[in-house]
Amino acid sequence: MKTLNDLDLELMPRRKRGRLVNSLSGFKSANVIGTTDGAGTNNLSIVSSAVHLGSDPALIGVVFRPPSTRDHGSHTYWNIRDTGVFTMNHVGKDWYAQGHQASARYPEGVSEFDEVGLTPIYRCGFEAPAVEEAPVRLGLERVDEWVIPQNECRFVVGQIRWVEFPEEALASDGYLDLEGLGVIALSSLDGYHVTQKLSRLGYATPEEPTPTSQPDFMQGWEDE
Repeated sequence: MKTLNDLDLELMPRRKRGRLVNSLSGFKSANVIGTTDGAGTNNLSIVSSAVHLGSDPALIGVVFRPPSTRDHGSHTYWNIRDTGVFTMNHVGKDWYAQGHQASARYPEGVSEFDEVGLTPIYRCGFEAPAVEEAPVRLGLERVDEWVIPQNECRFVVGQIRWVEFPEEALASDGYLDLEGLGVIALSSLDGYHVTQKLSRLGYATPEEPTPTSQPDFMQGWEDE
């Protein structure tokens, strides 16, 4: 086992440290965020920082790097601040390289949709575009934001205003079969993975030390 303390991490070359620290939180979701600048230019960027914040109301948080001025990048963040809305689109295994390319710093006024070959679509009267190729799409409204004091990153909270996915992927108990939809996972900054199902496990209680196993992911559970 290799042990590193905080000083060891601090002394690492910047990019090497970034790859390592980004690996430590484990496998993450890969999503592309769709926005518009309000003047007709759509923007697309890939993130691995989306986190579930609650279901009632339905909230998702996304961490963005410290924003620079608009003409030096950070288009996604500033578009969200200007319009108040954005979409989150799950990256599929058939087009993950295009999703990764959306991380490139294209100049202001250039649409990443055009550059990487993905298709913008609009749903539910939302100003922000979604990705037609994505198997799962969400429309979110920015409802809060915090600055992380230690590094000036922005933690943006979005409330889900609409969601779209193939109906056959939804189990009777609300489980959504992401693997069946070809959704991928991301590790570190650039490691893309497909997944393999093991089992769904029943609600854990102290009285039953071994939870019930359900290998059929779409059968679901009978909620009490």
